[in-house]
Amino acid sequence: MNESERIRAALESAETVAVVGCSPRQDRPSNEIARYLQRQGYRVVPINPGHREILGEPCYPSLSAVPAGVRIDIVDVFRRSEHVAEVAQQAIARKVPFLFMQLSVVDEVSARLLEEAGTGVAMDRCILVEHRRLTIPLKSRNAGAAPGVTPISRNGIED
Repeated sequence: MNESERIRAALESAETVAVVGCSPRQDRPSNEIARYLQRQGYRVVPINPGHREILGEPCYPSLSAVPAGVRIDIVDVFRRSEHVAEVAQQAIARKVPFLFMQLSVVDEVSARLLEEAGTGVAMDRCILVEHRRLTIPLKSRNAGAAPGVTPISRNGIED
């Protein structure tokens, strides 16, 4: 958990980040970080039961409500610690490779379950801070996919 090289590998290989607790309000940290991730070339999948669209992307009420054809590489959790267990179970069910618990979000039991299921974990860490600290290069989403790699359409479904 919180291993720099594993965080680096997750950020470098990821294309899509689900932001659980993403707010439509630009003054909220979840919105600011989701916009940053979009500017860096990641596709953001907002998760918030109160909205149908955030940042020009379809918004889903939960991680489990995201269609199976939408690939999720990282889950970034902006929920209080007591809500992490449910998100962690959904991430495990989807076989998401990596999960961030934002600053002040701590759930040791969920972190252990995620790691036992093969999901990398960054706990009490900000994805934006880690992205900058590790100097992750800008993504060029869907530009010249490597041989054998299926390009992902704008809606995140494999072409």
